[in-house]
Amino acid sequence: MTASASLHGVSGDAVERVPMELDRLIHERLRLGIVSALAVNDVLSFSDLKKLLHSTDGNLSVHARRLEDAGYVSCRKGFDGRVPRTEYRLTRSGRQALERYLNHMEALINATREHV
Repeated sequence: MTASASLHGVSGDAVERVPMELDRLIHERLRLGIVSALAVNDVLSFSDLKKLLHSTDGNLSVHARRLEDAGYVSCRKGFDGRVPRTEYRLTRSGRQALERYLNHMEALINATREHV
């Protein structure tokens, strides 16, 4: 759904402050959880994210890969002794995308509240 569709009937000034499209990559629940968790933690392991987000291995892996392919997160694989360890970090691009997303959502909320 576009912002313009969500704001049907809202005055032009309010609509002009709101970008037209949400970042669909971040808007998905699990991906939003990943970037949000990484925004407040320098680094999180795959296991940490899995526990925090109550996700399965496969689901987390697919969504983390989408964010990695977009350049929003970086992934480093290594070993902790003999145990494989995958760590994720939010990239500068990911932090900027999250900031735009949060600004967009805030603008939608404010534009809607002006008319409630």
